[in-house]
Amino acid sequence: MSGPVLPSRRDIEEAAARIGAGVRRTPVLEVGGDEIGVAGRVFLKLELTQHAGSFKARGALNNVLSLPGGASGITAASGGNHGAASAWAAQRARLAADVFVPGTSTPAKLDRIVEYGARLHRVDGDVGAALEACWRFSDAHGLPVLHPYDTFETVAGAGTLGLELEAQVPDLGMVVIACGGGGLYAGVANALAGRALVQPVEPELCPHLHDAMTAGTPVERPSAGVAADALGPPRIGSYAFATATALGATPVLVREEAIVAARRYLWQRVRVLAEPAACVPLAAVMAGTVRVSHGDTVALVVSGGNNPSIP
Repeated sequence: MSGPVLPSRRDIEEAAARIGAGVRRTPVLEVGGDEIGVAGRVFLKLELTQHAGSFKARGALNNVLSLPGGASGITAASGGNHGAASAWAAQRARLAADVFVPGTSTPAKLDRIVEYGARLHRVDGDVGAALEACWRFSDAHGLPVLHPYDTFETVAGAGTLGLELEAQVPDLGMVVIACGGGGLYAGVANALAGRALVQPVEPELCPHLHDAMTAGTPVERPSAGVAADALGPPRIGSYAFATATALGATPVLVREEAIVAARRYLWQRVRVLAEPAACVPLAAVMAGTVRVSHGDTVALVVSGGNNPSIP
């Protein structure tokens, strides 16, 4: 069975031109390699400073700006970050938004959705149940769905982060990205294909890409752990799976205690209050599961900050 048509570098450049200054050019911060036990140069891409608090704003805005004329509203489903981003993008375009979330979503993320004027729909179950409810609502009301990670527009929009990083970090050799549904991984990996290695990392309790690569096809499995609210889709997205297959990527798994330790480091030493999912790339480097050697230049994407509890 053939996979989806992956966005090219040119497609992602067109998405960057489309969303333009509608999204923030988020900062990068270099941390001393000796602080985290590595020999190379390490940069944090602080995407938690993006509109709506996460990288999801890029894909959501690219989706909204790609809609045909005459649309009156959108609908979306999410564990929280994509819902907030979709609400923000819809508000910017003066569209109504209906956002479906699992009942276990983080309250701070739900508050963001409401702040941007969306109608919030709580659903019993996980993100998969929220997606099913969202599709039923879309069919009943004729509204387009902004998928959180598995459409061309979402992936191309997310990939604009890779173009920014390339401009911000000279001699960039590797980008480490937490992979849930995999839209960000797929977008950045296709943006930087042949230019820098993009390494997907997952919590041990949410190994969706890992399991798919082992099985040879995306498979459904439960998610658990501290990062499951953001990295716990029903299964890996088709774009992420196709990208990892085409590039021969091997996802790296990260233990729960490493994620907690990375989050604590970011807050206590850098004063960056990231949500657990956003700490997975740093956790992989600090734990040595992603190796950074002398002469390497690595960027770690701190993807969101919509969980304000201090570690």
